[in-house]
Order: sequence, then C-alpha cells, then structure tokens
Amino acid sequence: PRPRHPRDAAGPSVAMGDGGRAAALLLLALALLSPRGSAGGSCPPRCVCASNILSCSQAVLSSVPSPLPRFTAVLDLSHNNVSRLRADWAPGRLSHLHALLLSHNGLSFVSTEAFAHVPHLRHLDLSSNRLRALEENLFSDLAELEVLLLYNNEISTVDRTAFDNLGRLRKLYLGQNRIARFPLELLRDGSRLPQLALLDLSANRLHSVPVGELQALPAWLRDRLYLHGNPLACTCPLFQLVARGHRRRLSAVLDFQEELRCSLPGAPAPVAVLALAGRQPLNCSEAREAVLEGHLGDTVTLSCDTRLRGVRARHWVTPGGERVPEEGGNGSSAALLANGSLQLRALRPEDAGTYACWVAGPLLNETLYVELLVHNFTLHGPHDTLNTAYTTLVGCILSVVLVLIYLYLTPCRCCCCRGAEKPPGPRDDSINSSVLSTTPNHAAGVPGEPCRSRSSSATGPGQNGRFKVGGTPQPPPRHGPKLQRKVSDPDSVSSVFSDTPIVV
Repeated sequence: PRPRHPRDAAGPSVAMGDGGRAAALLLLALALLSPRGSAGGSCPPRCVCASNILSCSQAVLSSVPSPLPRFTAVLDLSHNNVSRLRADWAPGRLSHLHALLLSHNGLSFVSTEAFAHVPHLRHLDLSSNRLRALEENLFSDLAELEVLLLYNNEISTVDRTAFDNLGRLRKLYLGQNRIARFPLELLRDGSRLPQLALLDLSANRLHSVPVGELQALPAWLRDRLYLHGNPLACTCPLFQLVARGHRRRLSAVLDFQEELRCSLPGAPAPVAVLALAGRQPLNCSEAREAVLEGHLGDTVTLSCDTRLRGVRARHWVTPGGERVPEEGGNGSSAALLANGSLQLRALRPEDAGTYACWVAGPLLNETLYVELLVHNFTLHGPHDTLNTAYTTLVGCILSVVLVLIYLYLTPCRCCCCRGAEKPPGPRDDSINSSVLSTTPNHAAGVPGEPCRSRSSSATGPGQNGRFKVGGTPQPPPRHGPKLQRKVSDPDSVSSVFSDTPIVV
C-alpha cells in the first residue's frame, strides 16, 4: 500500500478537533486513577502485580522494594535475602495490607516498630528464618492479627509481653524452635489471648509442662495444643493428661500419639506416653475422664468441657435419665449456667451418679460424661457431723483413759498402808452401784492400833468360783427421812473388766 502522507499521520489528532481532545483527557484521567498509575504507585521491578496482590517471591531481594503501591493487600516477599526488617521498610501507611509473607529470608532481626504502618495486618508469616528471640512488645501494634507463623526458627527466648494486645489472635505456630520454657500462664485466665484456638509448641526443648494448668484449659484449646516432639520427662500426671486427651479424641493427641514420647530415668530411648500405664518404675494408673467429689450440703459445678466451638445447643441429663430444664423449677437443686455448666446446690446422697452433657456443634455433636461422688457427711460448718471412724476412735481412747484412771489413780485413805476396810455406808440403789465408781470400800483404822491387811478368810465361794474377800457387814440402823442404803458388793467392779478381783 502506498505510504501514508505525514499529514495523514498527524491528521487523526487534528481531525478529531475538540472531541478528540476530550477523549484523550478522559484516557489520561483513567490512567491516573488506575492502580498502576502514578497516583497509586507502580509495580516494583522483579515483582508481579495482580490486582491488589504484590508477589516478589524468589526475586533475589536483599531489602523490601520501595515504593510499595498503597493498594497492596497481600505482599509476598518469601524466598529472598531480607535479613533485617527495620522500622522504615514501609515508609508510608499501608492501610489495605492484611497479609505479609516473609518466610525463607534468613531474617534475624525484626524491629519492635516494624509493624507500626500496617495496623490492619491479619496474617504474618515469619517462618523458616533465623530469629532467636521474641522481644518485648514485638507484635503489640498488630491488634487485628489472627494468624502468626514463627515455626522453624532459632527462637529460645519468648518474652511474656511479646503477644500483648493480640486480642484477635487465633493461631500461633512456634514449632521447630529451641524453646525450653513458654509462658503458658498467658493462657491461664483467657484474658491475654482470648481467641487463641491453636498453639503449636512441637519439636522444641520442653522438659516439663504445668500439667495442672493445661488440664484446666478449655477442651477446644487443648484440642489444638501440640506438644509432640519435645524431650518431656515421664510422669504420671503427664500420662493422665495425654490419656484423657486420647479418650476425648483430641486432635493434638490422636493425630500425633506416636510422636508424644517422654524419657524414663535410665531408659536408652524415649517411650510413648500412652505406654506408661502399669509400666515400671512409674506404674501409672488409668485415667478417668471426669470425676467430681462433693459432700452433703455442698454446691458443685459440673463443667460441659466440649472441644467444639460455635455450639448451637446443649442440655444435661441426670443419672436417672431426666433432662434438666433450662429454667430450674421451684425447689429444684439443679441450675444451668450461662456458660453451659450445671450447678447442683445442697447435695444429697441421691445426687451421686453419672451426668451427661449433650452438645450440638456446627458440624458434629459430642456427649460428655461427668461422674459425681457424694460423701455421706458434711465437710464444713459449725453443725457438721463427724466421721464415724473418727468418732469410734475417740470413744475408744476415752474408754481406755477412764479404765487406766480407775486402775492406777484410785485414792487410798489409809495413813500407813492399804487394805484396811472401811465401814460401808448406808445402802442405796443409785450411785454406789455404778460400774466405774472410783471410791472403793475401805475399813476405818482403829486409833492406836496398827493397820492390818484385809482378812483373807471367807465364808463361802463367791463369783466365778472364787472366795470373796472380807464380808459385807450390815450397817447400823439409821433414822431419818431416807431409807436404809444398800452396800455395794466389793467384787462387782472387778467382775466387769476381769475375772481376777482387783484388790486396792
């Protein structure tokens, strides 16, 4: 074809006139408003931009590229050589950024102010680097963070304030590090990390864990508390914790039961924690799921410790098979609490048994069983009854003391010797017939005459074929309003406790 005339080449723009200039201005405005335009920032070299995603993976970068487009929502800087993350890595505020990937960079330093410009970050991946410590308030600027990946580093020190202000954190991965102690007290009351549902501490250097505190954690957190691959010392409490998790089919135990091992003293290799049942030298007993003890009149709370989150409905069933109403009726001792627990007030012996809590979750259901033991006595209070065994023991001790007092502490009224008879008192049917009377009959001494022993002569056989010592003289007649008193048999007391008469 014939070549175009130069005037023809410039002709279109001239021929368009005012309409052409309007169209050109419109195209320029669209270009300026475009994310790739100068107003939003251009895509950095060696990076790929797709909508609001900026991928600079495997770009052999030694620092974060600058400037970064302000529209960036996902920034992938993995598999590079960014060894230090300073506070000025993002000179401007990236209010749209919600995911930052920095894995496999040889990262050894992260400034405590590194995340001040990305307040809406929800996903942070710092895995497979060379971090050695989590400093104080390192992530405190990330109030909206939900997932934090720190596995496969060299972390040995974890400051308890490193996770402050992470109220929305749901998953924390710290596996394959060098952690010898993790501040598990952060999980104790649920106020520091209230939304945490997964904590990975596997393949670290933990030698022991606070079993009591871990058992007190809710089951939905223990379901994702990974402790396998640590050099734990074998103990029966550790076995009880793992055995209960296995019976409850918690994922952290069920999926890694072969890796849950511990070290026995003198053993050449670690053994499975679940194999400690009945094994020497610990000989741990089998774990029971949930057993609660109470006393008469106590108030106890049965927890519905489900591993499901997002529970839609739940109800309790008593040992008698009756469903506990949501609103306790008049006179009912059972009450449902707001957190799903069952409270029993003024315990009675018939309240003992196995209670069942039925839970309906979003995907599946779960049934929990709690065994309640009620002791048949009260424990506290001023009017509590005593234990029967304790009462019997006290009674026996008192009886022995009284017998010893009678045998060895009976007073002798003679001035020079024992055995002299005392004229018996008037006969009576009341006090002198007491078995434990501590005033035996003694003969009154004659003034001026030496004391002589009680006569061994007898008039005939007495009780048990023996001869009675002395006689029972008749008292002189007594005049008065009272009748004549009877004299107690001197052999009556000794015949109660022994066949041998007791001579005092």
